[in-house]
Amino acid sequence: MTAVGLLYPGHAAEDDFPRIEVMLDSDIRVPLFHTDIDEDARRVENLREAGAPDRLSAGVEELRMAGAESLVWACSGGSFAYGWDGAHEQAAGLARAAGLPASSSSVAFVQAVRELGASRVAVAATYSEDVAALFAGFLESGGLEVTATRGSGIIAASEAAAADVELVKELAVAGDHPDAEVVLLPDNALHTAAYVPELEELLGKPVLTANQVAVWEGLRLAERRIWAPTLGTLFATREPPLGASEPRGIEVRE
Repeated sequence: MTAVGLLYPGHAAEDDFPRIEVMLDSDIRVPLFHTDIDEDARRVENLREAGAPDRLSAGVEELRMAGAESLVWACSGGSFAYGWDGAHEQAAGLARAAGLPASSSSVAFVQAVRELGASRVAVAATYSEDVAALFAGFLESGGLEVTATRGSGIIAASEAAAADVELVKELAVAGDHPDAEVVLLPDNALHTAAYVPELEELLGKPVLTANQVAVWEGLRLAERRIWAPTLGTLFATREPPLGASEPRGIEVRE
């Protein structure tokens, strides 16, 4: 069994992760620990407070006890709000505290785009324009070209969590750009796990979402690769084993 430990702020779309476990259809588990938030608002100051070291360290020991082999801070805004260097310092602090390889959703987006062999992305964000621009700047610091950035002005995580598939589609379409190779939806409060292939078919290109890349990053850090195209192109970048009849949750051994 491989366990990817997740730190998740408050309560919004955390039920995406049990759904991902089922979709992987393997011996992968994603134990989750909820960190505290002061206010259900994605403003810069709130995001930075959500990612403060004392808040994150509170959940580390529980994840260690759950047998986690890697650790991901599953909060895009609570990492990119610190900037490129700050987000990596945050992950390094988690790694030291846990004694495990650690990362965050924001760092995972850059790693995932690289995995796809792409460099030009469009940002389809639920956030306000200023917060969306912070994420775009983070991506550019990671060497990506941001062809378009769209904020949708959804301030509360609870409002993002209530979005249905039609609203998620509208966000993705509105944020896409003809020059973008990949479209990014950077909000862990948004339910997306069940919709990624549908979004990719709609846009005709890979789509990366926050909860999807958080799990992928944890598996990457644990050196575990799973072929699961029901979770989108990111989980289907390698061919399945010869003779595989079921395309979901098949492990590809290097």
